[in-house]
This record gives sequence, structure tokens and C-alpha cells, in this order.
Amino acid sequence: MSEAVHRGGCLCGAVRYEARGAGRHQVFCHCATCRRAAGASPVAWVTFDADSFRVTKGELARFRSSERVQRGFCRDCGTALTYAHARRPADLDVTTASLDDPAAFPPKRHILLADRVDWAPLADGLPQFRRWGAAT
Repeated sequence: MSEAVHRGGCLCGAVRYEARGAGRHQVFCHCATCRRAAGASPVAWVTFDADSFRVTKGELARFRSSERVQRGFCRDCGTALTYAHARRPADLDVTTASLDDPAAFPPKRHILLADRVDWAPLADGLPQFRRWGAAT
């Protein structure tokens, strides 16, 4: 059986990527830095093995949003694409909405609700966590 390939890219099409294998850790993140990086709240993410991800067109621009976090985006249109944390070097988070088939990875929980903006609705019944792994 062949390994699943998930493709995606930015709004303008300058950056295209693929991630192979199973996605995991499908979340809605409410943290302030994700909100600011994407200009949205919450931001949906799915995690892939970092070594299964590759850019197939263009170049991923990178921004160090904190000491341990590097975010990838399109330099031309600004689309937020990836999140890499030094504590999880084998993982790469990909913005779910940048996938060609975002429906393949529906979020399964809300995280970092301590930073949630009051108007972001939470009426979907998914588990909620104020911080990493700390249920509300």
C-alpha cells in the first residue's frame, strides 16, 4: 500500500508543498502568536513528521516568532503555512486550511484557550484546553 500524500500551498500559488504519511494532533489553536501570524482566530493545525514535508514549488520564507519557534510562510502573499518548535524537532505543524483537502484533517480539540478572544465561538463540543494538555 502506498503512503498518503497531502498537498497544499499558499493563496497566490507561489509556494506549494507536500507532506507524506498520516497527520496527527489536529487542533484549533487560540494562542496570541498564531492569531497574529495568521490574522485569524482560531488557527487550525495538523502535525506531520518533519522529514515527510517538502516544498515542491517556490521557497518557504521563515520567521522566528519566538526563541524556540520558526514559522514558514509565503514571501509573496503572506499565507501562514508551517510552525516548527525546537522542543518537537521531529514534528512540523501545517496550517490545515492551506491543504488542498482541509476536510481530511478536521480539528479534534481546542488548545491554548487562555489566549482566546471572547468572540471566538466554542460551540462545536470539542475538548478544550487552557494550556498544553491542561483541560479547562
